Amino acid sequence: MSITPHDERFMAAAIRLSRWHLGRTATNPSVGCLIVKDGVIVGRAVTALSGRPHAETQALAEAGVLARGATAYVTLEPCSHHGKTPPCAEALIAYGVARVVISVTDPDPRVSGRGIAMLREAGIEVDAGVLEAEGRQSLAAYLTRQTKNRPYVTLKLAVSADGMIGRQGAGQVAITGPEARAQVQALRAETDAILVGIGTAIADDPLLTVRSPGLESQSPTRIVLDPSLALPLTSKLVATAREVPVIVVASEETSLLAAEGGASPADMDSRRAAFEAAGVEVVHCNPYHPEVLLPALATRGISSLLVEGGAKTARLFLEAGLVDRIQLYQAPVVIGERGIESPLDATDIPSGFAHTGTLMFGGDRLDEYERGL
Repeated sequence: MSITPHDERFMAAAIRLSRWHLGRTATNPSVGCLIVKDGVIVGRAVTALSGRPHAETQALAEAGVLARGATAYVTLEPCSHHGKTPPCAEALIAYGVARVVISVTDPDPRVSGRGIAMLREAGIEVDAGVLEAEGRQSLAAYLTRQTKNRPYVTLKLAVSADGMIGRQGAGQVAITGPEARAQVQALRAETDAILVGIGTAIADDPLLTVRSPGLESQSPTRIVLDPSLALPLTSKLVATAREVPVIVVASEETSLLAAEGGASPADMDSRRAAFEAAGVEVVHCNPYHPEVLLPALATRGISSLLVEGGAKTARLFLEAGLVDRIQLYQAPVVIGERGIESPLDATDIPSGFAHTGTLMFGGDRLDEYERGL
């Protein structure tokens, strides 16, 4: 059966639905599923919080007997392996679905192509690759962790009219307006973890949580690149570590920690113990080698990472070629003297990135750039 405009319309709806739980399904992808019969949606679902149950089983349960002879629209190939739950492909077969339309084939070697084969062997018609580019974008974090063994990395920068991202010695400086800041809160809410360098953590003393009403519980894990364990124990991050997880990435060499921090190894052990007593996880992994750090974060179930500050940290990830998406906010405000120069502006986006859109939030402009997955 050829793909029709109706197929694309329903798949677009399934993709929109899949975004509801981005960043909230643990290591499982946030998948959208619609069950459609005679042009009417009779069941719909998104992967549940924490990753189970999967979207297909929930949508099928909602459809009930109406699923027989219906078409299922799924953003990711249904699983075919027995894990903590039975395969979704088996559920689709058991409910008597006549056709399954898929956006993206699952790269997980336990699934890849097997879910489709299982459905076809049961006599179900399968069409794959519908709105695949859009589907891959919604599944970018999961696909990156599966294929590259690291999180999908978004770099967010807010740049003033004179090319600055802050002012030395001034702590947090508001560059964008309230509309743009609200958009950033929404981005945090759909991201597994947010990362800053120790300079930003000390200068700004940020919380790095989601503050939009109703989304506070979706705050990401907070990560600080802190080779010498210099983060103040009185910081907001440490004070709230038992409410929202905090990971401090320290140098692997205790002697180096002591040398950089001007403290003895015993002092460093004491600081580490104090962090851990406050609920902060200390990870020993060279903080300035993201090619090593990112796989370590992936093993902790982190599929998406938002890099927010500061200039040194942004350059670190850019120069390593480990940024997948750039969100560049440009604001009319002028920083002036003692400004901290942005590591990037719209005129020097690295090669390999495609401009994917421009949005206005009040007087601030957001340009987004992405690499191909």
